[in-house]
Amino acid sequence: MRPGEQKGLVRIHRRTMTIGTLILACWIGGQLLPFSVETGWAAASSPTTPRLKGNVAKGREIFNGRGACHYCHGIDGYLGRTPRLEPDTAALIAGLNPPPPDLRNPAALRLKTNKERARAIREGHPGTGMFPDLTMTDQDIADLLMYLAFLRKDPNPMAD
Repeated sequence: MRPGEQKGLVRIHRRTMTIGTLILACWIGGQLLPFSVETGWAAASSPTTPRLKGNVAKGREIFNGRGACHYCHGIDGYLGRTPRLEPDTAALIAGLNPPPPDLRNPAALRLKTNKERARAIREGHPGTGMFPDLTMTDQDIADLLMYLAFLRKDPNPMAD
């Protein structure tokens, strides 16, 4: 094996480990959240996203990119269209209980308002494997909420 090839393998291994670590953290967080809510550890609430106008295209980029939503919810919200995952990562996602909901089916969603959805994105969704994303700005969340409304074919996407 040439030295350059080994570096490529190291990069691939690091990316696999990063995705696997992310999914593992998501699963562990989902297991601990019911305990943390009961003890008051996660009872404090962070501010939710103010009324910002979201952008569907930017929300799609976040969903299918750095937001990592597509790993569990599928590319463009299609549960069966997941990105190529390492077997251990795919197994962790398949073992989530409850499984990730179909974001295109409003009846399958437990969170009914944008305020609830923004809070779940920012703080995580108790009782599920959805972990908090503290890296998103309020505008990122507004964009993501607009994209999620687009997926649901919501006729009134700004309503709370």
